[in-house]
Amino acid sequence: MQILLRTDSTNPDFVALVRLLDAELAVRDGDDHDFYHQFNKIDHIRHVVLVVEDGRPVACGAFKEFAPDTVEIKRMFTLPEARGRGMAIRILAELEAWAAELSYKKCVLETGINQPEAIALYRKCAWRQIPNYGQYAGVDTSLCFEKSIR
Repeated sequence: MQILLRTDSTNPDFVALVRLLDAELAVRDGDDHDFYHQFNKIDHIRHVVLVVEDGRPVACGAFKEFAPDTVEIKRMFTLPEARGRGMAIRILAELEAWAAELSYKKCVLETGINQPEAIALYRKCAWRQIPNYGQYAGVDTSLCFEKSIR
């Protein structure tokens, strides 16, 4: 049985999944990892979604405010053995719904070119690629996306 759990970044299951995510990204990003890692701290993230399957946390995602009407999706991850079963789609939909409930109008996110699965997920879920924003402007290993949620 799968459940979606809304929580925050103090949840120890989220912290454990993020450690695994960071380890995977360190390999995928190589020399670029330190640059990206500085923008992925989880302190004070108040909006986290976990997928718990048969009592075990297997996937996560989060958002934080980016602008008064916009959130930034962060820390999307699914355990390798749980991939390909639609959990990331469910998490992304739940994050979008939660942000809309809080009256946000748009979501943005950044992902790296070394994460083709993530790029495919966002495109499949009707996210639109945009020019790189903020700290990612001019970074050729980043891709940024947005989606209206209202």
